Amino acid sequence: MSTTKETPPASASPGQTPRWAVRFFSIWIGEGGSLLGSSLVQFALVWWFTITTGSATTLAFGTVAGLLPPVLLSPFAGVMVDRWNRRIVLIVSDLLTAISTLVLIGLFAANLTQVWHVYAILFLRSISNTFYGAAMVSSIALMVPREHLTRVAGLNQTMNAVVNIGSPPLAALLIAVLPMTYLLAIDVVTAVLAVVPLVIFAIPQPARAARSLEENKGRLSSIWVEFREGFRYVVGWRGLLVFCLFAAVINLLAAPLSTLMPLLVTRHFGGQALELGMMNSVFGVGMLVGAVTLSIWGGFKRRVVTSLVSIAAIGIGVIALGTSPSFGFLVALGAVGFLGFLLPMAEGPIDAVLQSIVAPEKQGRVFTLVSSLSGMAIPLGLFIAAPLADVFSLPAVFIGIGVLFLCLGIVALNTRALIHLEDQSVDTHPVQTMPATVEEV
Repeated sequence: MSTTKETPPASASPGQTPRWAVRFFSIWIGEGGSLLGSSLVQFALVWWFTITTGSATTLAFGTVAGLLPPVLLSPFAGVMVDRWNRRIVLIVSDLLTAISTLVLIGLFAANLTQVWHVYAILFLRSISNTFYGAAMVSSIALMVPREHLTRVAGLNQTMNAVVNIGSPPLAALLIAVLPMTYLLAIDVVTAVLAVVPLVIFAIPQPARAARSLEENKGRLSSIWVEFREGFRYVVGWRGLLVFCLFAAVINLLAAPLSTLMPLLVTRHFGGQALELGMMNSVFGVGMLVGAVTLSIWGGFKRRVVTSLVSIAAIGIGVIALGTSPSFGFLVALGAVGFLGFLLPMAEGPIDAVLQSIVAPEKQGRVFTLVSSLSGMAIPLGLFIAAPLADVFSLPAVFIGIGVLFLCLGIVALNTRALIHLEDQSVDTHPVQTMPATVEEV
């Protein structure tokens, strides 16, 4: 099947609105609305789990249902999206999200909703979001002129920050004044509205020649070849492998924090949806301040040290959260804001290090592979921490996680393979390849 090669987006003459901007920002606004709707639903369902079951284990399974698709599918979704019509992927993803929410609305309206129903809906929505994200990210460079990509990236970060800050208190307010079915209907409306610009405007496809059915089969089989090459590349590089293990331990410790936060608010602080919304908003404000600070400061000369020091400091913040007295909700808010501030400090420099040391032709598969391998530790962390939270006090669980975070940061700062990770480059590390079999040729 052949595709039409589109010319790159061009800037308009002075005084004229560029055509690329009309197309891109129409789609971008729709994406923002859909993101807001999804955030409202996410908050509402977490709160429903909290007040309906009050179980940390139930919350953990709900989190896992939403996390498994990106962990399992991300290494392959990007490769597959490159072979499919991206506009169709985006439209189908939005419509599947709307349909899944409609099913949930019907269950709530008939008073038939069970926990496993919500698990299934979260799982299906996550599959749609995984492919939607891969298609959108890979399409931006084809819709936006190169000189505007940095500005658009900044706008995306701003939109995410605004949604993270504004959606929790908005969701808490809507929960107080609207039935669940009405709140869920907002997500259906925003998803459908996001489809409208996708129907009107074409999404550019990367130029490629027509292929026969047999050639397409060969390309599909190469997905597995590329995955194995990325895996061997990571395993064959000791520093990168140590980083993967380190990232997995971070995810194992971090996953329970956000999942157990609703129970900490209700059990320990005696709060309701509004207090949980305040927690999430303060965390979002902290992330925004941290991102701005990092962009101005730039971090330590050795970038990986900025991340590792931030990891140790996260342990201090979690300990402060766990030791906050039941009447000290404001103290807890300060600790959560501190954690939000540290998150971009921990993630940003590591991303820059990996981008500078991994071979450019390997970055796509290596980054998604590293993300998936480390992400596999998230369910394990939840399955360990959730039963403990149902047996012991939540503050004790948070304090324990904080101590482990602090120890992890200290150990990492004394691990030579991590400290000197950015001293390596594509010139000092050979690119590993997998020999092709007869079938793969």
